[in-house]
Amino acid sequence: MSWSKDKDGPDSRAEAGRRGYHHGNLREALIKAALDLILAKGLAGVNFAEAARAAGVSPAAPYRHFRDRDALLADVARQGYELFADRLGAAWNDGRPDPMTAFNQVGKAYLAFARSEPAYYTAMFEAGIALDDHPDLRLAGDKAFAIVRTAADVLSATLPKGRRPPALMMALHIWSLSHGIASLFARGDGGGASCP
Repeated sequence: MSWSKDKDGPDSRAEAGRRGYHHGNLREALIKAALDLILAKGLAGVNFAEAARAAGVSPAAPYRHFRDRDALLADVARQGYELFADRLGAAWNDGRPDPMTAFNQVGKAYLAFARSEPAYYTAMFEAGIALDDHPDLRLAGDKAFAIVRTAADVLSATLPKGRRPPALMMALHIWSLSHGIASLFARGDGGGASCP
């Protein structure tokens, strides 16, 4: 192949480069593809070949940004936790208008996130990603939980001294309860339960 410049066209090297690999933001395209795959096929349907196909790139392209499927899912989960933390923080609103109302808003925001962002929620809580392998994911998850912990600290402080539950225990109970409700109702049938 000659790399000479045509008299009417661009340099052949530049033309070859334009025909080759190019994607504006491959990382984000792969994350979006993974989210779409989770919605369509569940976690089992997420693999590099399918994500690459959905992003319109070669099957090898995901390796430019992610070492494996778990790394891709960890990045999806990290983004989910960041969005989750933003929504929980907005709902908490520094405990305004009062701690009980704000705490109630946090619970509602938790459930609303699970309902409105099911693919992120699935990646965050069901992918089984080893947090020790992904410190940025752990940090994002800790940030989201810290909002619930802060809310529990403030709410607990409003109770009489002898009747205050440990704030961490309270936060863990609220997190677990919210997660359980979200998981049951995410199935669409309320987990077989009927709500009054």
